[in-house]
Amino acid sequence: MKKLVVIGSGFAGMSAATFMAKAGWDVTVLEKNNMPGGRGRKFSSDGFLFDMGPSWYWMPDVFERYFNLFGKKVSDYYELIRLNPSYRVYYNNDKLDIPADYNELKNLFESIEPGSAKQLDLFMDEAHYKYQVGIHKLVHKPGRSVTEFLDMDLAKGLFKLDVFTSMKKHVGKYFKNPKLVQLMEFPVLFLGALPADIPALYSLMNYADIKLGTWYPKGGMYNIANAMYQLALEQGVKFHFNTNVKKINTVNAVANKVIASTADSEFTEFEADVVIGGADYHFVETQLLEKNNRSYTEEYWNQRVMAPSCLLFYVGLNKKLTGVKHHTLFFDVDFDQHGKEIYQNPQWPSEPLFYVSATSVTDDSVAPANCENLFFLIPIAADLKGDDESTREKYFEKILLRYEKSIGQSVKDSIIYKKSYCVSDFKEDYNAFKGNAYGLANTLMQTSILKPSLKSKKVKNLFYTGQLTVPGPGVPPSLISGEVVSKEILKQYN
Repeated sequence: MKKLVVIGSGFAGMSAATFMAKAGWDVTVLEKNNMPGGRGRKFSSDGFLFDMGPSWYWMPDVFERYFNLFGKKVSDYYELIRLNPSYRVYYNNDKLDIPADYNELKNLFESIEPGSAKQLDLFMDEAHYKYQVGIHKLVHKPGRSVTEFLDMDLAKGLFKLDVFTSMKKHVGKYFKNPKLVQLMEFPVLFLGALPADIPALYSLMNYADIKLGTWYPKGGMYNIANAMYQLALEQGVKFHFNTNVKKINTVNAVANKVIASTADSEFTEFEADVVIGGADYHFVETQLLEKNNRSYTEEYWNQRVMAPSCLLFYVGLNKKLTGVKHHTLFFDVDFDQHGKEIYQNPQWPSEPLFYVSATSVTDDSVAPANCENLFFLIPIAADLKGDDESTREKYFEKILLRYEKSIGQSVKDSIIYKKSYCVSDFKEDYNAFKGNAYGLANTLMQTSILKPSLKSKKVKNLFYTGQLTVPGPGVPPSLISGEVVSKEILKQYN
């Protein structure tokens, strides 16, 4: 039986491990933290249960397909609740609740901009096509050769995919009202560039948002990671937590073992026929391999355009808030200004956009009785200097004032738990390149074959999965990334 060692138990690492175990391999996963999930971990304190990272459940079909491939269903592991409204948006002097029902949404659009209901239909028809081709075809390509795209359906649909049009131009073709424009541009914000620099292909995200809906796994987002972990165990995958990988040992450009320190011993060796780097790609390359075994130079990495990092706050209140929604976006300041401060001229934002998740609105289990669980997120540029407590606190005060003003209730005097998380924590916990939270930006020049390769160019049996390689950032793409890399390994070894 061939041996596979996977470094990292994030969504992509667990996905790859599970597919390889199903194919009959002896699979071991090494994880530096004390639980699976990577950025999708959880922690609890003072009766509050916090998801540490992803908080939006989009593309339910991708999760369902993943479990179906192992003869399982999502409902075997966790219960999904569709949120209605999907989310709330605060503007400067106004707020919108985005209804889950499509006809209600069309009525809302029409009330804001006459004629926009029809435009939304046209926009969504295109977005549906892109979703079908993008999520069911493009993201399953391993990105190793241009020949992968010599597919008649893809070739015929290339212009329909709008790869060479920007998201900003595409949205502007359909909608003029600034509120609707921001609403339609928002899903690409975390893809790592301004809407002017993201291919309009990614309007597929609007289809995911509007037609497929926003969901919540009861008990929290960690239930996805735990479900994948349980499934991996069922397939025979072995996990080692609190295990810090120190080196990938190679002989004649072939990896033969992974050396790690564990809680019990300074060094433990894990033999391997194949290794998958499911941890941060840059970290695996620059810290675990000898220089002559690295596919990319430091100069190459420094020229990559990074998606944002985040400043996060996990907050517990000793009271319930009135009328707040599960997801709330704050577009009450200059949208473009904050975007420029993330992507064009990286700096701490002057007036940040931010987002709040209040899971306890939907789920009683994540907070003590009559308490509220809040998660605040400010997108910021990767690798910002000056990530210290005073800077974090300054931003917390800033957004808390705006939050209190918007919801018309006091919050500060009811805080009984608070923890922050930012660039230095991403580096410490995940060895994240430049402290990124979302991997590489999905710009045209960093798409598919232009991403770091899922196979090492120097080490014959070293492969990669996760948000710095194909298909890119996000939980659904990570599940697919694990599947794609496993298929490439099986092509070579079976």
